[in-house]
This record gives sequence, C-alpha cells and structure tokens, in this order.
Amino acid sequence: QVHLVESGGGMVQPGGSLRLSCAASGTIFNINDMNWSRQAPGKRRELVATIDDTFRTEYADSVKGRFTISRDNAKNTVYLQMGSLKPEDTAVYYCNAHILKTPTDDYKDYWGQGTQVTVSS
Repeated sequence: QVHLVESGGGMVQPGGSLRLSCAASGTIFNINDMNWSRQAPGKRRELVATIDDTFRTEYADSVKGRFTISRDNAKNTVYLQMGSLKPEDTAVYYCNAHILKTPTDDYKDYWGQGTQVTVSS
C-alpha cells in the first residue's frame, strides 16, 4: 500500500507565505513525477506545479515567480513553497505522485487527501 500525506496548510494574510509538504510512504521502488494541484470552490482542479525525477520543474502561469516546487528523494517528499500569496490562491491543495511499487510493476498515480490554504485579511 502507498499513502501520500500533505501538511502545512492554513490561513495566511495576502502577501504572506506558506510551505506545503507531502510525504509518500509504503511500498515504493521509484517515484517519477510529483505534482501539486489545487481546487477552489466551484472551480475545476488546476495543476499548479510539477517536478520530475531529474528535478525539472514546470509551473502554472498563475503561480510563476511566486511558488517553488522541490523534492527530497531520500524522504520521498515533495514541497511547495508559496509566497506573495493572493486571495485567489485560496483552495484545497493536493499532491500526487507517479509511483512504481516494485521493479516488475507499472507506474500508478497516487493522491493525498488535500490540505486547505486560505488567503484572507
């Protein structure tokens, strides 16, 4: 079994910062892409940032220059450093990862339960 657990969400004032973490645990042989997505009330889920196993990153235009995704392979953990936060960043943030459980398995997609980020004065 594989589990992803997010942490670090909360409430912050506009212009503030938060750091989200997502740790994968269980039977894991390798992880390639690790991603952060978000979903605001009444809106579709949006891919925010992605990092592959070569540490190449991509960002949604809405967060470029403000958010930074990183990963620690030794800890099977992905981070999202969020700065210059705006009210429109308010959403539930989800991490997901493409994980290979054994060398003979196929990569599968696993998701965390989500963590709420609220940006408000």
